[in-house]
Amino acid sequence: MTASLSFPLAKQGIETKAQLFANLGTAPLVEHAVRNGEGVLAAEGPFVVATGKHTGRSAKDKFFVRDAETEDTIWWGKTNAPMTPEQFAALKEDFYAALGQKDKIYVADLFGGSQPEYRVNVRVINELAWHNLFIRTLLVRPTTQELESFTPEYTIIDLPSFRADPARHGARSETIVAVNFSEKLILIGGTAYAGEMKKSVFGILNYLLPVQGVMPMHCSANIGPDGDTAVFFGLSGTGKTTLSADASRTLIGDDEHGWSDTAVFNFEGGCYAKMIRLSEEAEPEIYAVTKRFGTVLENVVIDPETRTLDLDDNTLAENSRGSYPIDFIPNASKDNLGPVPQNIIFLTADAYGVLPPIARLTPDQAMYHFLSGYTARVAGTEIGVTEPEATFSTCFGAPFMPRHPTIYGNLLKERIAKGGVKCWLVNTGWSGGKATMEGIKRMPIKATRALLNAALDGSLNEAEFREDPNFGFEVPVSVPGVDAKLLDARGAWADTAAYDVTAQELVRKFIENFEQFEAHVDEGVRKAAPVAA
Repeated sequence: MTASLSFPLAKQGIETKAQLFANLGTAPLVEHAVRNGEGVLAAEGPFVVATGKHTGRSAKDKFFVRDAETEDTIWWGKTNAPMTPEQFAALKEDFYAALGQKDKIYVADLFGGSQPEYRVNVRVINELAWHNLFIRTLLVRPTTQELESFTPEYTIIDLPSFRADPARHGARSETIVAVNFSEKLILIGGTAYAGEMKKSVFGILNYLLPVQGVMPMHCSANIGPDGDTAVFFGLSGTGKTTLSADASRTLIGDDEHGWSDTAVFNFEGGCYAKMIRLSEEAEPEIYAVTKRFGTVLENVVIDPETRTLDLDDNTLAENSRGSYPIDFIPNASKDNLGPVPQNIIFLTADAYGVLPPIARLTPDQAMYHFLSGYTARVAGTEIGVTEPEATFSTCFGAPFMPRHPTIYGNLLKERIAKGGVKCWLVNTGWSGGKATMEGIKRMPIKATRALLNAALDGSLNEAEFREDPNFGFEVPVSVPGVDAKLLDARGAWADTAAYDVTAQELVRKFIENFEQFEAHVDEGVRKAAPVAA
């Protein structure tokens, strides 16, 4: 069927003879995707697709138009690369021409943001039905009544079949993600990885909200039975989605939020979780969505005959993903928002085995670690990584933060001080040695959950603490239900001298990384740095 839009494409200068499918629901979009040969249905209901060579974001292929709007507002550098207005104009012309040649296109009118006064109207135009289903799942879906008067503020056009021309478009390759804040238009081409759309909306809100005094965050968030909100910052692989999906707490969202004067609100209406080696025992709520119609699984291996899934097979990608509506999680918030937070948790997967499983931070230390955004990559997950490799992603989301990091850091510090928020650093990585050492295992998730529960219910504040000699933060000496040896990162090593060498190696990496921010922060934050021997 062909649907109409309250705000026609022609008003946006888009002319096409394609059959238009607008604001379709889950079942029709799955039907279209199957008929189009875009993927297959698994035995228990989810739709399964392979995204080809792009199984993650193409960070080096993302550009922002540098013009009067953005010249002094974007933090230009290797993360935020510039494109000229002329290059974007050529790209837009070619995108619109390509769109005009399609036989069918799919359009979804959606909201980025669940708090009405801070949300943005986003129109997404796709050539693939499953892409349209993905973004409809991930963003906030307007009511039928809201669609009747919907006017897009920002538009995303995603054409995986499009090939950029570096000479004409200023691209690095045939893949392109081009953001024009003046025209409020984002063009994505040459990649079938659907996460580019999701993160583009995140980038829009990260650009718009700070000037309104709202803190945008790359975090998950949940609410305790007493109405206490906790937010979990962390890069991919640190446990952000897993730890926020707690049966004893109400989930606000798993990835992107805003912190206003009155609420923590989800930017999205769905979740996007890693699927590789997903365990029913460790992550029952997320595991359950792999057996539901309406879930989209990217690069998960499926048996062609039985259509059963193999979540442990990384043949297609280590970064296999699943997208699903947030209400697939049984205890998700109906309002998609909650009170302002009482606790902030910074998650890191320390492959050096240096950081303790939990530490309490002062506001200055919190800003230091927020701007640092540390985690570590491990041998085996990426080609060529044979030793732990420190990764510093500013604000735990540098690729999605258009403005200078200290804008977000100062907003966070102000809100922490204003609300008396408790801040914690939680290491979900390795203990007793480097991840590459024989016999060294990752932090037990049961221990991590026990420590988190103690932090969130307030009981951890009553524990005895010691000061970490390298990082200066406070580490609990003992916590009921947790092996005391686990709490002492140095003592967990068989060779404590080797720990000291490794710890100082990591300290130096922190200090070197933070040099870029020293001129932009106050003395208290500078003094929160770890100490080099």
